[in-house]
Order: sequence, then C-alpha cells, then structure tokens
Amino acid sequence: MNHLTIDLVDETNELSEENMIEIEKLLNFAAKKQNVEEDSEVSVTFVSNERIHEINREYRDKDAPTDVISFAMEELGEGETELMGINMPRVLGDIIISIPKAKEQAEEYGHTFIRELGFLSVHGFLHLLGYDHMTEEEEQEMFTLQKEILNEYGLTR
Repeated sequence: MNHLTIDLVDETNELSEENMIEIEKLLNFAAKKQNVEEDSEVSVTFVSNERIHEINREYRDKDAPTDVISFAMEELGEGETELMGINMPRVLGDIIISIPKAKEQAEEYGHTFIRELGFLSVHGFLHLLGYDHMTEEEEQEMFTLQKEILNEYGLTR
C-alpha cells in the first residue's frame, strides 16, 4: 500500500521501469519515516540538462543546469491565504531531477546511478517538507536525515 500519491514523469525516456519503481518505494519509505499524512501528493519529473537549465534560469535566476530543483506547494506567498479543505489531500509539490546530472554525479562519487537518483529524490522531498541547508546547522540536520533514510532503505553508497 503506497503512502503517497506520486506522479512520476520521465521526460528523457531514459529510466527503466525498475528505476521508477525504486524511486516510488524510496519516497514512500521517506514519507512514512517523516510521518507525512497518507495520500499526500508529490510529483517527480526527470528531465534533460537543457530543461533543468531553463527552469533554473527562469525560477531561480541561476543560468546553469543543476541536479535537483524542488517547488514546495505549501510555501505561501505574500497575501496568499491558506485553503483548509476538509479531507483535501496534502499537495507537497514538485521535484525536478536532471538525469544527465545524476549520471555524471554517480560517476564522480563512485556509486550507482540509482543511488544518486535516490539521493536526489530524497533531497528534493525533504525540501518539500520544509528542510533547508542555508545554515551549517540546517545543512547538518538535512544531510544526516538524508543519509539515515537512504541507509535504512538500503541504498547505500
């Protein structure tokens, strides 16, 4: 039984069915560990370097490709009111991952592609839950948590 409703889209058509299933299982595992409400929704899109570069430039003013970008749905902008629907699923947001970047980094760090993909997925997922790494303490907390989730799940380096 899945904990989350996950919409996985591979725009690159490079991921195997096994890769997709693995990421889905991993994110469900992470959601349980973090006590995220059941049926919360998250979307994960796997893209090319060109596409993530565009998104990075457009939304973050960074003119370069990156490995993972998260868009949390729960961060309210100024003047936005929170809609508290009864029995509405919690929509966590979107995670966008560059497949070429994941491959490149897996090689660089000397671990498997699925380990890197898993790492990026969990990293993006924790951002959606409000974790960040702006300060050293935040970074330590977030990175420790990522490592724990990946190790417990069994995707070790």
